[in-house]
Amino acid sequence: MTTPESEEVVDSPTGWVAKHIQKYVESDGQDGHKFNGYDSLLLTTRGRKSGKLRRTALIYGRDGDDHVVVGSNGGADHHPAWYLNLLEHPEVDVQVGADKFAAQARVATDEEKPRLWELMVSVFPTYAGYQKKTSRTIPVVILQREK
Repeated sequence: MTTPESEEVVDSPTGWVAKHIQKYVESDGQDGHKFNGYDSLLLTTRGRKSGKLRRTALIYGRDGDDHVVVGSNGGADHHPAWYLNLLEHPEVDVQVGADKFAAQARVATDEEKPRLWELMVSVFPTYAGYQKKTSRTIPVVILQREK
């Protein structure tokens, strides 16, 4: 997906996330790529119900050329909206610092997930506590840049 200039993007309704996104966008990633010491990216998905473009900020890891994110939702018992959106519409837009690109999102396979989960827990150890807090299996998502 490449977001059309004329189409409005709706930022996360969570106040602190929306402020983070605003700083990230306004500074072209100079202010916001590092968030509380962690690398973060902006992910834009298409809403599965509304059809609107939705943007959120997520901590990420790298696996070769791919970016990896986690649908932790802070350990809540339901998946985050962005994750449900990309299941329906896997074409997404990503911004990492000043680098903006279209990507295909896919859920890590059962074979890939243990290694990628460990990678992401090494990036952000709090994920391990989030998994203990919920009965749902927290998904790991791979963002593959479109060539």
